[in-house]
Amino acid sequence: MLAHKTAESDSKPVRPARSSRSREAEAAGSVPENESSGAVEVFAVDRVDASFLESLLGYNARRASLSLVGVFMRCMERFDLKIVEFSVLSLVGSNPGITSRQLCQQLAVLPPNMVGMIDVLGKRGFLERRPHPRDGRATGLYLTAAGGELVDTAEPELKSSEARSIAHLSATEQAQLMELLQKLYR
Repeated sequence: MLAHKTAESDSKPVRPARSSRSREAEAAGSVPENESSGAVEVFAVDRVDASFLESLLGYNARRASLSLVGVFMRCMERFDLKIVEFSVLSLVGSNPGITSRQLCQQLAVLPPNMVGMIDVLGKRGFLERRPHPRDGRATGLYLTAAGGELVDTAEPELKSSEARSIAHLSATEQAQLMELLQKLYR
């Protein structure tokens, strides 16, 4: 017989977020203090063996992605943009007249999601639709003056933030990393 679920039984306990200081201390191998009570945390193992996970491309890609996406998001926060919204604006800026279909293909976004995003960016005054110059059935996308200013400001800031996050890699390593990542999705 199945037990009847209640809202109470469905709720999961919420684990308090750990501070970056605790994570840094843990990563350094020290035993962090519980910041709220001053108690010392005791771990079941002295060092976590993640060797199998670290041998997996997906695990490493995810860890690197978390770091780099964080840099991207912090940079875009100032402009109140999501990563994909910025990507749309950047592509439109570099490809005036691009169609929503081309954006979908380039960014791996479903058409209904792209239409909504274009609508939002249009309402915010960053994009405009115009008849496509070569295909009367299609609509081309163009940056407005405000959209152009935003892209012109955001792109160098993002490039600079990203460069700081990978500065510990040599120029050769950075180029190799970019080339290898692009090989995986092209």
